[in-house]
Amino acid sequence: MQFYRSLERSPRRLGIFPGAFNPVTVAHMALASAALSVVDEVLFILPRDLPHKTYAGAAFPGRIAMLRAAIGVRRAYSLASTEGGLFAEIAAECRAVYGEAVRMSFLCGRDVAERVAGWDYGTPDAYAGMLREFGLLVAARQGVYRPPQAYAHAIEPLEIQSDFEGVSATEVRARIARGAEWEMLVPAEVRELAARIYRTASSGY
Repeated sequence: MQFYRSLERSPRRLGIFPGAFNPVTVAHMALASAALSVVDEVLFILPRDLPHKTYAGAAFPGRIAMLRAAIGVRRAYSLASTEGGLFAEIAAECRAVYGEAVRMSFLCGRDVAERVAGWDYGTPDAYAGMLREFGLLVAARQGVYRPPQAYAHAIEPLEIQSDFEGVSATEVRARIARGAEWEMLVPAEVRELAARIYRTASSGY
């Protein structure tokens, strides 16, 4: 794990927020802000190996730069990259850094929670074993996530006050490509940087 911004204090409960962040959006930041009601620190994670996506659009350094801009000097946010991209791999890297005492919870939306639960890990009890190591804080995204009863003890809903259903990194990139308004979908601190990154990428240079 490589840190780009770390906090001096050790959290009792760590919120782990992995993503492709292509780019970081206002919905990402709202989810992180909501998580601070239950965790002491939100760690934004950009995996070097994305298990479900490729590095198209913004390259790794550009995504780190946008995340650093979005996080700014907010005291409870940290930023790192991991070698692995699956939740279990990320959790293992976090555990090695933060120690055995910290309680870890991954932040995600309904779509990601369902994908994690349905992923083929090679053994039938792998998902249950993962939820003994960490929990999930799940925000509604095109519907509320309703976990199987057997796993409900490790999965909590995460309430976000505003409606971000139409906000996604895919929508940001699509709007930039067709010259439509997109700035309101990303944090103000990221707009100038995102404009340079994605307009350059779409031009083919």
